[in-house]
Amino acid sequence: MDAKQLLLQALDADKEAQIRMLQEFVRAPSPNPPGSTAAASAVLTSYLESQGIPYQALTPQADCPNIVSDFQGGRGEGPRVVLNGHIDVFPVGDAHGWSRDPWSGDIEDGKIHGRGVVDMKSGTASLLIAYASLYHRREMLRGSVAFCAVSDEETGGKWGTRWLLEQDGRRWGGDVMLSAEPGGRSSIRFAEKGTLRLTCTVQTKGAHGAFTNISKGAVRTSAYFIKEVVEEIESMPVNMPAALLEQLEKHEVQTVANEIMGAGTHAILGRPTVNIGTIRGGLKVNMIPEICVSELDIRLPAGLTREPVLERMRAIISKYQETKIDLAVHEAHSNPSSFSPPDHPMVGLLAENAALVAPESDRPRPVPIPSIGATDCKHYRYRGIPAYVYGCSPNTMAQADECVLISDFLHVTKVHAAATWDFLQS
Repeated sequence: MDAKQLLLQALDADKEAQIRMLQEFVRAPSPNPPGSTAAASAVLTSYLESQGIPYQALTPQADCPNIVSDFQGGRGEGPRVVLNGHIDVFPVGDAHGWSRDPWSGDIEDGKIHGRGVVDMKSGTASLLIAYASLYHRREMLRGSVAFCAVSDEETGGKWGTRWLLEQDGRRWGGDVMLSAEPGGRSSIRFAEKGTLRLTCTVQTKGAHGAFTNISKGAVRTSAYFIKEVVEEIESMPVNMPAALLEQLEKHEVQTVANEIMGAGTHAILGRPTVNIGTIRGGLKVNMIPEICVSELDIRLPAGLTREPVLERMRAIISKYQETKIDLAVHEAHSNPSSFSPPDHPMVGLLAENAALVAPESDRPRPVPIPSIGATDCKHYRYRGIPAYVYGCSPNTMAQADECVLISDFLHVTKVHAAATWDFLQS
C-alpha cells in the first residue's frame, strides 16, 4: 500500500473522532453579527494541540481570532497550498422555524444539525483535519501548506482573509488556495459574481392619503424606479472573458448548476441580477409617505463592473425630475467579480480524487462551474492566486434546521487531503 493510500486509510480509521470534533465546533456558537468566535476558535486550537501542531491566533479584532498554521515539506522547494475556511456563521435570530436547538450538533438520519454546519463549519473542519493529516506526513511532501481559519467572512473579510493577506501575502496567500465552502460534490467552483450593494432613498412631497393628485408619494415612486432598475440592469450587456463564456456554454456545466442551485440557474450565471432586499416607507395607511428607503443587492458577472451599472441607474434617476433620489454604495460589501482558470492542475486533482474516494455506486466527476454567491476566494483571486471551492451540498444553508450529511463531511475531508498530497508530489 502506497503512502497516499495509507493517508486515506488513516482518515477512514479516525472518522468517529472527526465527527465528534465537528459536533463540538457546531455547538460553539459563532454568529456574525455580533461576531465573537472565541468559543468556536478554541475548538480548532484544541484539535491542533491534540495533534501536536503549532499554530498562531492572530486577533485584529477582540474575540475574533484568525487561527493559522503552516509547515514546510521535507522534500525541498515546491508550490504552497493554502487551505482556507471561516469560523463565523450566519445569525439565528429568534430561532423561528427551528425544530431543535440551533447549536445542538445533534446527529440524526446520518446528518449533523446546527447553524453554520453547512456554511461552513463542516468545510472548515474538513480542511483542518486534512491539514493535520498532511502535517504528519510532511517529510514526504514538496513545497508547503498553510491553514487559515478566519473569523470574519460573513461580513466581508476586513478582519479575516483580507487582513491576513494584507499582513503577509506570501505566507497566507501561497500559489493556490482551496476552500471547502458548500458547493456540492458534483461541482468545483472556479469563479463567482461580484456584488454591488446600495441604499436608495426616495423623497417626495407628502400629503393626506386621499390627495394622490398632489403627490404619488415616495413608496409608489420607489416602486416605479425599482421596476425600471431591475429591467435595465438585468438586460445590460456583459463582455465576459472568452474562457469563462466557453465554460458557461457547456451543457454539463448548465446541468450541474441547475441541479445544485435550482432550476434556471444556468440562465443567470452570466447575467447581472437585482434583488430588492428591504423597503421601508410610510407612517400610516392614510398618509402619502415622504420618504422610502430600499436596499438593493446587485450581482455582477465577470465582464461587468460597477461603474456602468451606476451610470445606468443615474440615467434612470435623471428622469424623475420632481423627485429626489439618492444612492449610497455599501463599500464594505461591494466587490468585483473574480475567476480562476477552470483548467488549472488543481481542478483536475480535485475531480480525480473526488471520484477516487467516493463509493463505487456514486462516482460523478465534479464539473468546474461558477458560483452566484461570494466567498473569501475573491481576496486570493484579486491577488492573482488561483482559488477553488470543493465542499458539501449547499442544501439547507442559512435555513432553519441547517444540517449536513456526515458522508459529505468525511468525503470532502479526504478529497482536500488527497488533492493537496498529489499537488505536492510532482
